[in-house]
Amino acid sequence: MPITIHRGELDLPDVQALLAHHVAEMRAATPAEHCHVMPGDALRAPDITFLSARDENGALLGIGALKRISEREGELKSMRVAPTALGRGIGRALLEALTAEARRQGFTRLRLETGTVPLFGPATALYRSAGFVEVPAFEGYPDEGWNLFLAKAM
Repeated sequence: MPITIHRGELDLPDVQALLAHHVAEMRAATPAEHCHVMPGDALRAPDITFLSARDENGALLGIGALKRISEREGELKSMRVAPTALGRGIGRALLEALTAEARRQGFTRLRLETGTVPLFGPATALYRSAGFVEVPAFEGYPDEGWNLFLAKAM
């Protein structure tokens, strides 16, 4: 199945719906004081590059964002595969696109924060298979047991 990657698209209704689903599920899985999901409006910041993945018919398959946290480091944010597209390699395609974007922006390291409850297991397995390793908390995130911090040198 051909997948195309698009920049922007944050205002499209299908993207907004997937973001709303993502935020709701993250907040349902993790106590509010431990949930660091980035709501859709925060993804409009100038230091964030937002990508979406679509199939050959234009159907939304997934989303992801890259946040600049320093001159040489980026953070993956809000990676999400549409429920109808799970198990089709979309997460890996998005991760590869975001990694390529990080290299294009000159980053030498990529970081991410994810959860530790079972819901996050498939994403964590994907990140680890792509070379991400566990690191200490960063960027002011509290290390509170609900979070896992991963990074990858580029």
